[in-house]
Amino acid sequence: MNILLINHYAGSIYHGMEYRPYYLAREWVRMGHHVTVVASSKSHVRTVAPQMRGAFTQETIDGIEFHWLKTPGYDGNGIKRGLNILAFVAQLYRYAGYWVKKNKTDLVITSSTHPLDNLPGKWIARKANAKLVYEVHDLWPLSLIELGDMSAYHPFIRLLQWAENYAYRNADHVVSLLPKALPHMITHGLSQDKFFYIPNGIDITEWGEQNTALPLEHDQAIKVFRQDVKLLIGYAGAHGLANALDTLLDAADLLQDERVGFILTGQGPEKTRLQDRCIQERLKNVLFLPPLPKSTIPSLLAAMDVLYIGLKSESLFRFGVSPNKLIDYMMAGKPILYAIAAGNDPVSDSNCGFSIPPENPSALVQAVRQMLTISKTELDAMGMRGHNYCTQHHDYHNLARRFLSSIV
Repeated sequence: MNILLINHYAGSIYHGMEYRPYYLAREWVRMGHHVTVVASSKSHVRTVAPQMRGAFTQETIDGIEFHWLKTPGYDGNGIKRGLNILAFVAQLYRYAGYWVKKNKTDLVITSSTHPLDNLPGKWIARKANAKLVYEVHDLWPLSLIELGDMSAYHPFIRLLQWAENYAYRNADHVVSLLPKALPHMITHGLSQDKFFYIPNGIDITEWGEQNTALPLEHDQAIKVFRQDVKLLIGYAGAHGLANALDTLLDAADLLQDERVGFILTGQGPEKTRLQDRCIQERLKNVLFLPPLPKSTIPSLLAAMDVLYIGLKSESLFRFGVSPNKLIDYMMAGKPILYAIAAGNDPVSDSNCGFSIPPENPSALVQAVRQMLTISKTELDAMGMRGHNYCTQHHDYHNLARRFLSSIV
């Protein structure tokens, strides 16, 4: 089968996030399918941009044919990002005939945050006599309305709302990363029998192979830091407003005399402010480390006793969440402190840690103190339950097969 996967922000293990299109596509290639991933040349989530040679650049990565479409750059969520989105849609129309005639596409997957890709996606599917699957990562425009405080009557929002309704009515199937999103989708035109839930995943084989040692800087810093620490709590990932890391620092302040240490690894717009806060408040039990390559994340997580993930309290999460970070944590086999209020709770489902209210330092401190009373044997068993849950429910090898079997 010839699969065309359109994802505005698609990356790879060489370019950085987002990884899901790459891992699904790689599994489909291994199954014997031909997969073309179409993505924008500019993305705010990639760490390495593709090397463009004109408006259309073709590159083969691990058997996947990547087509990069040139689009203008942008910063933040202003008008330039909107222009980037519209430029990508225009480029999809420009090269639509290529995927219809040359690749003889059998399946079109529009996998992106925004729904506008469904317009050219439907055109390609109709011309190629192919099925169309809309894969929903985030609910746009609802995310912009509830998180970005944009008016439902803003012209761009109204365009996105029309495109979302169009997508639900015209897609043959809808695959969602959000397990509780069906009621919302039904109100916007989706038939219930079209809905499938496929969460984010992990490549289990790769996780075992990529046991790259930590850089000397990180390894020595962790060893020195934990000499006087009884319980080491780690956070790995973006340092942004959404991650609610002030809650972690509030808890660190309350636990300064209890031999609990906190290590935050990563990068983001809030990191400098958080570091300055630690200096001003003399938080000696918090250590910030530079970001690490993806291949060293298993070694980093293995060096921690407990892992923390949190998000700000947002009503949008009622539809569920599927954070890649949480899947990494579970795969690492470590107990998890899960400070997220969402429509789903994998930590409670797998009994691999403590679920606490978001943005609640007192609840976090109470959970940490409870972990201090638990034996290492019990903590290891807790972490192993998460690991087993992850291998059972989040293996991309199985998710890729489920994806295709649900729509064929």
